[in-house]
Amino acid sequence: MKTVLITGANRGIGFETALELGRRGFYIFLTARDKRKGEIALRQLIKEGSEGMFVEMDISDESSIQKAYEIVKKQTNKLDVLINNAGILLKNDRDILKSSIEEVNDIFVTNAFGPLNVIQIFNPLLKNGSRIVNVSSGGGSMTDPVGGWAPVYCVTKSTLNAITRHVSYELEGRNIAVNAVCPGWVRTDMGGRGASRPVEKGAESIVWLAEEAPIKLTGKFIRDKKVIPW
Repeated sequence: MKTVLITGANRGIGFETALELGRRGFYIFLTARDKRKGEIALRQLIKEGSEGMFVEMDISDESSIQKAYEIVKKQTNKLDVLINNAGILLKNDRDILKSSIEEVNDIFVTNAFGPLNVIQIFNPLLKNGSRIVNVSSGGGSMTDPVGGWAPVYCVTKSTLNAITRHVSYELEGRNIAVNAVCPGWVRTDMGGRGASRPVEKGAESIVWLAEEAPIKLTGKFIRDKKVIPW
């Protein structure tokens, strides 16, 4: 049975991705920093017929990631897929010139440095043919015009994209695919009710990268199963 670890999988795109991969026969390591919400999500996942376990993990805390790794390592010697989905967007993230350094640091730790730390710590479980999917955003594009929304969030996603490229370079020799994905504007707690896409559409390309995309398609930015400019 293939295994997948998904961060921030108790709701939204992360949970929908877990549901879909569970339907495809993956064993799900569902992680979240809120134990109660994570356990509720796992029960729903199992109710849908999937197999998995909840692992408490706060990706902004290195010791929490390390503890999660030790738990997962006792269950499996390989992660087929690692999905860095967890992220935050603050309501007062409106003007990068007025954002406090403390707020900037908090967002960076969760959205960029956290995913890198997860990859570093779980690296021993990544084997030939494994895949890493970093959930990014169109806001992180260095090609598209600046949108004027959540600028610090967007900068953290640009950083996550850069991390994706460099990790891809380091792991290509081990036949491990590493990609970033833009799910689009999705109707979740983060995206809001006015978003243009259902959560199923947001998860679609993530699921594709986790199972169907060619391993040689590594180091790319993906939207709707197609490569888009960084």
